[in-house]
Amino acid sequence: MWRNKPRIRHFCNLCELQKFMAVKMKNNSVLNEFILLGLTNSWELEILFFVIFFLAYTSIMAGNSLIILMVIFDSHLRSTPMYFLLANLSFLDMTLSTVTVPKMITDFLRDRKTISLWGCMAQMFLVHLLGGSEMSLLVVMAVDRYVAICKPLHYTTIMNHRILLGSVFISWVIGFVHTMSQMAFVVTLPFCGPNVIDDVFCDLPLVMNLACTDTYILDLLVIADSGLLSLICFLLLLISYVVILLTVHRRSSGGLSKALSTLSAHITVVTLFFGPLILIYAWPVSSYTLDKFLSVFFSVVTPLLNPIIYSLRNREMKAAMVRLRSRHISSGPPL
Repeated sequence: MWRNKPRIRHFCNLCELQKFMAVKMKNNSVLNEFILLGLTNSWELEILFFVIFFLAYTSIMAGNSLIILMVIFDSHLRSTPMYFLLANLSFLDMTLSTVTVPKMITDFLRDRKTISLWGCMAQMFLVHLLGGSEMSLLVVMAVDRYVAICKPLHYTTIMNHRILLGSVFISWVIGFVHTMSQMAFVVTLPFCGPNVIDDVFCDLPLVMNLACTDTYILDLLVIADSGLLSLICFLLLLISYVVILLTVHRRSSGGLSKALSTLSAHITVVTLFFGPLILIYAWPVSSYTLDKFLSVFFSVVTPLLNPIIYSLRNREMKAAMVRLRSRHISSGPPL
């Protein structure tokens, strides 16, 4: 009987291990949602944020839709490569905000802010798809500005319709490869423990921290994929601007101010877009408050400022607004 004690103890340990694995598998199957903490716990502030974010989202949709409609219906803008790319940028901004902002707005009116597991995965997939596509499109827009400023006589020949369509298609492909290279690993992670995300929407680093496994290698992949890609693209864009300005300065010192005026809108948009991405993925930031601010800035402020920067400071866009309004008034029913 005493000889069988180790065997009995081993059998009991095996039973305990099986029970633990059963509980773990049960937890894995039960966990089907995440809880978002949002921006604040104050009901008064949530009502205030609801109004602010609702107005911001309405402005985002209206401003970017106006840019797209003007490019579609105005023949001059439609035939200019820069505005074709700008219309695609507006579409990406609208879609990116739609993925995150409506959920944020409705959550301000809820006590318990939840999102399903697959809803969270879909949100992360779309955010990185659209973000990667917009990142690539901004690089294409920088190339467009280089050709327009440094090779003005060959601008329409180089930036022809075929090149533009191919560039937009490639930007979407880059966005798809960018998000799939991360999400292919994230969707297989087991989630069996805590399910609280201290942010306004699902983001890769925060969601991966909740996985019931070691994600060190996956963390490095996300940093290399999102952080380094954002940082490298941002540096390449800055280098392209320096090359443009030096080229213009060599040709004519008086043309430098004109080139700066032409590039100022694009440089502002690039800084607003890449700044939060670099801080979130490539900078060692550990403050949840700052992460929330950057998430809101990326999904709300940048898409809101893009149409303001490109429309209010652009003479051709203002002229197109006047032409569109006059055409609408002249085609209206007689009094």
